[in-house]
Amino acid sequence: MSAAVMSASCMEVQANTEQDKSLIGKSDIKITNQRLSPEALWAMGRIGGVVVSPNEKQIAYTVAYYSVPENKSNREVFVMNADGTGNKQITQTPWQENEVSWIKGGSKLAFLSNEGGSNQIWEMNPDGTERKQLTHYESDIEAFSFSPDGKKLLFVSQTKTINSTADKHPDLPKATGIIITDLMYKHWDEWVTTAPHPFFADFDGSAIHNIKDVLQGEPYESPMKPFGGIEQLAWSPASDKVAYTCRKKTGLAYALSTNSDIYIYDLNDQKTINITEENKGYDTNPQYSPDGKYIAWQSMERDGYEADQNRLFIMNLATGEKRFVSKAFESNVDGFLWNKDSKSIFFYGVWHGETQIYNVDLKKDNIAQLTEGVFDYGSLALAGNKIIAKRHSMSAGDEIYAIDNTRKGKSFANVKQLSYENKAIYDQLEMGKVESRWMKTTDGKEMLTWVIYPPKFDPNKKYPTLLYCEGGPQSPVSQFWSYRWNFQIMAAHDYIIVAPNRRGLPGFGLEWNEAISGDYGGQCMADYFTAIDEMAKEPYVDRDHLGCVGASFGGFSVYWLAGHHNKRFKAFIAHDGIFNMEMQYLETEEKWFANWDMGGAYWDKQNAVSQRTFANSPHQFVDKWDAPILCIHGEKDYRILANQAMAAFDAAKMRGIPAELLIYPDENHWVLKPQNGILWQRTFFEWLDKWLKK
Repeated sequence: MSAAVMSASCMEVQANTEQDKSLIGKSDIKITNQRLSPEALWAMGRIGGVVVSPNEKQIAYTVAYYSVPENKSNREVFVMNADGTGNKQITQTPWQENEVSWIKGGSKLAFLSNEGGSNQIWEMNPDGTERKQLTHYESDIEAFSFSPDGKKLLFVSQTKTINSTADKHPDLPKATGIIITDLMYKHWDEWVTTAPHPFFADFDGSAIHNIKDVLQGEPYESPMKPFGGIEQLAWSPASDKVAYTCRKKTGLAYALSTNSDIYIYDLNDQKTINITEENKGYDTNPQYSPDGKYIAWQSMERDGYEADQNRLFIMNLATGEKRFVSKAFESNVDGFLWNKDSKSIFFYGVWHGETQIYNVDLKKDNIAQLTEGVFDYGSLALAGNKIIAKRHSMSAGDEIYAIDNTRKGKSFANVKQLSYENKAIYDQLEMGKVESRWMKTTDGKEMLTWVIYPPKFDPNKKYPTLLYCEGGPQSPVSQFWSYRWNFQIMAAHDYIIVAPNRRGLPGFGLEWNEAISGDYGGQCMADYFTAIDEMAKEPYVDRDHLGCVGASFGGFSVYWLAGHHNKRFKAFIAHDGIFNMEMQYLETEEKWFANWDMGGAYWDKQNAVSQRTFANSPHQFVDKWDAPILCIHGEKDYRILANQAMAAFDAAKMRGIPAELLIYPDENHWVLKPQNGILWQRTFFEWLDKWLKK
């Protein structure tokens, strides 16, 4: 990239703060051309956890801020009234303040802070004064929850599960070699030597005592890596029991199975019971009903299938009766919350490319949709007769909203925006139009495709156009907002984006969602061609300058399409994609995923499904590659190893195909560091502009 281009890019956003340089916070932003840029994205505050006070009159939440020059982030705490008034930032420190919650009847806020070098629990007044450390545990605390009676603390911390080389050879303290004897020795972005455990302790108001391990020394995870948090644990209303999520397997058994269960631990007799033993898939995220008579959780039915339908179950604790209460919703329950009367449950889930809030009446399991619109809702809390939730879209990141908890006849619930974290930035931007289109696929089905147009779109002009390939492989193309794969920043660079909900995505029924497993090179790829071919018929689409981009399964899709596109595309970008399926089968740590999605091992010559999978590996079709390709990967990505991108890049160069490789030694399946994120965006658009704007 030339110095002139870099200078212009850096000048698009000018940020000034009055804070000390050790602090990162909200800045005064000046955007010069009304177009979204990487710098503007990284200047935005990112709203985190949202919690309502016990009297339901106040809301506390966190916001993460990022400094590109300092290449780090900071998270601060805010408090506002439940109607959105009186919004105030109550912390301003160089430390990370996380996991905020109300304690002591709402008179205090508890939170995690790494002040002092270790992540511990602190408290403060709701105005930020009288900050005080509550725990001095020997290790970092990762999440916590106080019991309903306020007398006990449940917290998560890592415990050692595997001996190190130094344990075996104490005379070799500087040896870096790792001796491995079983599978799951790596997971997502770490070498596995510890597991998170839930601990509980007595709390006297100022300190904790009598710490006990809920797993009683078992070598398992709870919450489960890599994404599980405090939502996988729950206090009973009487504060005498803890429900927790756990997959009680290690090594090869863990690598092959998704079978986790909900366990209930009795604090008095220290006995544990498994309440979901008969179910063989994922059981996660327990919640007791407010009256203590029921427990609810999310459940997948089939072992080894991590993208199975996520169903909402409840259990009558007196009778043991269990019920699938979200059966009428033919998609995933992505999050839920009991209503105060214990007679219904609020949940959110995706349908037709939008994530809305629903209520299931437990008397007859009737489901009512509460919200509508081209949005995705997420997180749920109750304040009076309102649901407090976060909402985002392809045109705006998360903000906090209040939603009526019932519908008014045939009308959807009233919705009010409460937070305006990034309004100063949005007010200076012109976003592109987001449009939904239904297209007929090659097998006669209807497919929803999102189309995002450049700002100031002129239908009399021709625009280079990008086919976006979704990852997952079974994650929805809903109204997501990304700080990397951001459709509006692509549109701001004068590209039209075509984002199909191809076969294998939730929100269109179970058959549609499951039509990808064991068929990576099949109908899902035909759906991609349908989307780009239909859009290429439009007079404003420059069909001579089409690009194809994607990450994870989207990266696999790019590699596969590069060998099958029949001259459609002039440039490709693959991020963290699978290039060689045979190597991926052995390299990935989560063997259940490879077995389910690929159909089995490549050496099983009698398995027609697996043989079809491996015959469709992108590396088999490199001889058909004929368009420039950019390969991006993180070396800490242990689910899809970086050698996949290196091999694809090497293959392209050896065939004389223009190619570029962007490798991050310190990033995993995502790009999380600010300067790496800016580098990603600049490289992404420099590559596309080079080949699609000639």
